[in-house]
Amino acid sequence: MNEMTAPIDASSIDKASGGKKNRLFFMLAPFVVTLLLLLVPVPEGLQPYAWYYFAIFVGVIVGLILEPMPGAVIGLTGVVAIALTSQWVLFSPADMAAPKFKLAAESFKWAVSGFGNSTVWLIFGAFMFAAGYDKTQFGRRLALILVKHLGRRSLTLGYAITFADLLLAPFTPSNTARSGGTIFPIIANLPPLYGSKPNDPSARKIGSYLMWVAITAACITSSMFLSALAPNLLALALVKSTVGINISWGNWFVGFLPVGILLILTMPLLAYIFYPPEVKFNDEVPRWASAELVKLGRLTRNEILLLVFVCCALAMWIFAANVIEPALAALLIIGLMLWTGVLEWNDITSNKPAWNTFFWFATLVALANGLSTTGFIAWLGKEGGMLMAGVSPTVATILIVLAFYLLHYLFASATAHTTALLPAALTIASTIPGMNMQVFCMLMVTSLGVMGIITPYGTGPSPIYYGSGYLPTKDYWRLGTIFGAIFLAALLLIGYPWMAMMF
Repeated sequence: MNEMTAPIDASSIDKASGGKKNRLFFMLAPFVVTLLLLLVPVPEGLQPYAWYYFAIFVGVIVGLILEPMPGAVIGLTGVVAIALTSQWVLFSPADMAAPKFKLAAESFKWAVSGFGNSTVWLIFGAFMFAAGYDKTQFGRRLALILVKHLGRRSLTLGYAITFADLLLAPFTPSNTARSGGTIFPIIANLPPLYGSKPNDPSARKIGSYLMWVAITAACITSSMFLSALAPNLLALALVKSTVGINISWGNWFVGFLPVGILLILTMPLLAYIFYPPEVKFNDEVPRWASAELVKLGRLTRNEILLLVFVCCALAMWIFAANVIEPALAALLIIGLMLWTGVLEWNDITSNKPAWNTFFWFATLVALANGLSTTGFIAWLGKEGGMLMAGVSPTVATILIVLAFYLLHYLFASATAHTTALLPAALTIASTIPGMNMQVFCMLMVTSLGVMGIITPYGTGPSPIYYGSGYLPTKDYWRLGTIFGAIFLAALLLIGYPWMAMMF
């Protein structure tokens, strides 16, 4: 008997073929860009090996933007490529002429240098805190309590979502994990209680409002706390290696505090004005939250221990940074969570996002530091400083921050944006006479979270909420422009003067 075959859809073949072509283009693009830059004559005043290093670095950034492979793979490829060709792209002739210089050993030492960076370990430690929130369900409990007490009205429900993110942010270095693991799963249950459905006109009843509040809250809290967004910690390492300035957890928090408080308190109301829900009042949501809290039961031993541990970590980060390295404080808390059973060793070894981020950021730190050690950053600062000659420090600060913020339209990753542009911006600013570099650095790094609001791909949680079916494309771009402008204005008009006064 002959087998019957289903008719073949020609369009599906075209799509598959097109997908393979796109993937091939994305995979080849980083290598093509690197090769083209290698063929460009070395700029005047720059050592050839520094230019060759920069060519490979740009190839890595193109790879991070196009993402033909996971970010960790792109970073590893760049590090290995540079280590293997280090005699031409990493070390100067003077370095290699030194009597005790051993090329193979020094190349490997550079390749793994990022894995010894304290900031990378702090990122890893904060991911373990997030695992504790998830395993004990303490984060879910916090969110449900807020929804129970504030969920009767749509506006106060918006504030409940915002405050839930605010409470989780200091101990969750991934806003994607915070949103995708705790906030979104809870609020996704709320619109149906109002008869609000995704990809339907009824989405505007309340679902659209809630999803927009959630993404804006994630962006604001990502800027409020050093430990609320992984690229924040990467930026901290880049600031230290590029201009030698240390930014503590407490300084970061104090610097952004007035902007953060203002945006947290007004953002749900602004969303209510610019994107109002049709349903203003509903008794069903608090009842649903109460039922979910009953299912969770009473506060468990592990939840209490987790709360004590994370508060201790926060206290050490703020008040004891000179006594105990923040990364070591995080490792201490992880050890306590393991010994008390809040986490098990399997929770550590099986946490793929944590290990992926650890590996990824370790390679990026090494790559970014290489720009400084080869002398490329110093050359770039000199050239950029000449372009900014005669510009006052205040005007220069505003122009550079504005450019840094708007260039995020080109990036689908805050990590790629930070790695590519932050060292260059810092170096250029450092050449401007009278520039308050502490304030400038604070403005740059605290912009990383809020700039994520401008596009549907600007930060990790964006695709989660954009893909929920409650935020049409035209609405997202319109609101992203409006709120992006509000966030930037708050940073420059309130944050800048405040930071100048404090630092």
